Amino acid sequence: MSQTVSRAIDVLEFCSKRPRELREIAELWGVHRTTALRLVQTLAAGGFVRKDERGRYGVGFRLAALAESALEQFDLRTVVHPYIVELGERVGHTVQFAVVQGSHIVYVDKIEPPDSIHLNTRIGGFVVVHTAGVSKAILANLAPGERDRILSGVTFEKFTDTTLASRKDFEERLEACRSAGWAYDDGEYESFSNCVAAPVWDHAGRVAGGISITTLKAQADLTALQKLLPALLETTAAISAELGWRSSSEDASGADSAAPRAHEAPYAQ
Repeated sequence: MSQTVSRAIDVLEFCSKRPRELREIAELWGVHRTTALRLVQTLAAGGFVRKDERGRYGVGFRLAALAESALEQFDLRTVVHPYIVELGERVGHTVQFAVVQGSHIVYVDKIEPPDSIHLNTRIGGFVVVHTAGVSKAILANLAPGERDRILSGVTFEKFTDTTLASRKDFEERLEACRSAGWAYDDGEYESFSNCVAAPVWDHAGRVAGGISITTLKAQADLTALQKLLPALLETTAAISAELGWRSSSEDASGADSAAPRAHEAPYAQ
């Protein structure tokens, strides 16, 4: 990747978080302001960044339009979206969908019904792998090589008392998640929130992504969230079926199961 293209990507990601002053952009690369200004002006001319009334640079409207087009063309998200809208309305909590992208897990859709928790996660943003339920649901079912590629970049930073701060502990949790057919986050990134999550499967029986239901512990603790597992697992099973997945019981008898590899009883936390 050329230095100019790399810097353009850097500035777009940098400015997407909040509007930035030219000084901040120059400091990002360690260059003179005039060097930063030339690239920013080129991006602004293309509509990818724009200058606000305070002279700061934020993302431009053209970038927003391209992002919308990209999401419309992302067939998996198109399939999943109506299902998670319905799930969000059914359970009344925030629902998120994430997939593997390279060596990261990325949020690609999110539904926040009225009165649900509003998370600081964003579509296109990276999942905090060792804390999120959705990443556990995915990683528990990935091929070992893919899982290792992602976990090799995880620092296992401890955020709360319940954070799994070692790879050994995390992999033990993944095994439990794989066996149970669902995963959870017990306040592992933010102590006041928790979630349950489950994998989505494709036509080849590979994990295609994961869906989570997240809420404040004050609204619903893990025991309460576990009561929503039938709704979650029905949703992931329906999406998986639309993607061409067939359960082992369906292959054997023609009868569909309630959910991919889901146990009827929750596993011990």
